[in-house]
Amino acid sequence: MPQQLPGWPNGDPKDPIEALERAWEHFRARLGSGAGGRGGGRFNPWWIVAVVLVVWALTGIYIVAPDERGVVLRFGRVVREAEPGPGYHLPWPIEEVLKPSVTQIRKEEFGFRTIDVGPPARYQNEDVEALMLTGDENIVKLQFIVQYRVKTEPNAAMAFLFNVRDPRGTLRATAEAAMREVVGRNDIDDVLTEGKDRIQTDAQELLQRVLDRYDAGIEIVALQLQDVDPPDQVSDAFKDVIGAQQDKERLINEATGYANDVTPKARGQAAQMINEAEAYKAVKVQDAAGAAGRFNALYEEYSKAKEVTRERLYLETMEEVIGRVNKILLDDLAAKQVVPYLPLDQVLRPGAPEPPGNLPIEPRPEARGR
Repeated sequence: MPQQLPGWPNGDPKDPIEALERAWEHFRARLGSGAGGRGGGRFNPWWIVAVVLVVWALTGIYIVAPDERGVVLRFGRVVREAEPGPGYHLPWPIEEVLKPSVTQIRKEEFGFRTIDVGPPARYQNEDVEALMLTGDENIVKLQFIVQYRVKTEPNAAMAFLFNVRDPRGTLRATAEAAMREVVGRNDIDDVLTEGKDRIQTDAQELLQRVLDRYDAGIEIVALQLQDVDPPDQVSDAFKDVIGAQQDKERLINEATGYANDVTPKARGQAAQMINEAEAYKAVKVQDAAGAAGRFNALYEEYSKAKEVTRERLYLETMEEVIGRVNKILLDDLAAKQVVPYLPLDQVLRPGAPEPPGNLPIEPRPEARGR
């Protein structure tokens, strides 16, 4: 037969508190009788209470890692921030410590989701986030990532944990709003081509300003554009447009290079012609000045001896004029004898045979003296 527990003394209790007190007394009596049977001593239950209290007190010891910041809460309210290293707080549920990492780089993806890191990696597009309106009322498909971490400044960990209800959700909403605002201030050509770096910088600065205004305790490490493309429905047409723009830029560069090659040559030729003209001008001016000086000198000589000077000028002039023409001088006797038969046109040609020796082909002394 199983042993029956003795009944309650003085009858069954009606009050629950009284029932608990009687149960405790009954438990102490059973422990005392068991200890007396083994050694005759009496067991003190307060030792159990003391051990439990010691163990409970030891649960307040904590260690904050070097990459963490400790935030101590007392009944859910922040009381202090703990630096890396060992520390102590009142045991739970009086106090507890939260230890967010301040060096971990967290990443959020916008416009796509990584569903398998691979290799090869697989992604899933999120068009609701990716489609954005540009300043010239066009639509682009823009995917980007945001890398962030908790600030290392004092009280930044407390701000990250308690200043906003959902830090991750707040970051996602703020980042998407910042990117849409920046894209809305730019034309589609800038977004698709050379304006990407500027858009990244502007969006990151705007996102950081908004988070600082919220005092979220978040530092934006990087904001990077991944893919910027036109919507899938018009991607082929946009590719043709981009190809035409690239051809335009290529032709402009080729024309600029040709102009840079031809223009210096043309300028050099123009400078050369100008210099030649200046030299020709200087020569002509000097020749004219020399001729005028010579004429003045001749005039002075002419005024001294007019007849002699006149004859000398005549002879010099005739010598210059006659020296430039082909001529044969004959006296009257030779002319009467040979002119009807002499082929004068052949005599004057280069390489023609010499005239007969009995034909005096030379200037007459009388002619030279005229």
